[in-house]
Amino acid sequence: MAIVYYPAIVERSTDGFAVFFPDLPGCTSFGATEQEAAENAEEALTGHLVVSAEYGDTFAAPSPLDTIPHDPEVEEAARILVRAERPGKAVRINITLDEGLVAAIDKVAKNRSGFLADAARSALREKRLG
Repeated sequence: MAIVYYPAIVERSTDGFAVFFPDLPGCTSFGATEQEAAENAEEALTGHLVVSAEYGDTFAAPSPLDTIPHDPEVEEAARILVRAERPGKAVRINITLDEGLVAAIDKVAKNRSGFLADAARSALREKRLG
């Protein structure tokens, strides 16, 4: 996975701060504080890119932060760059798991590959933060 930085606009709202990504319509986040909004933006961006890749959607390359025009109707609190890992092409692998573990996965997931990929992402995130 390649590391990418997408520009995001942090906007004041009546009850906190909204975040949107001009390059990725529909990708939004929110937080009660600017800090929380920025932290939540990373999770929203990562999720958006993963789901887009799973559905085979293409997504725009990040625009340079300085080239995004200001919208006079938006009360900007900040402009930030949000880090994410851009998903790569799916690669088929062959793994061996205990049959009980496979049965447990099948009880809770419609898609084994997706479940295992999510588990791996979560474990990697924990390793980075830990």
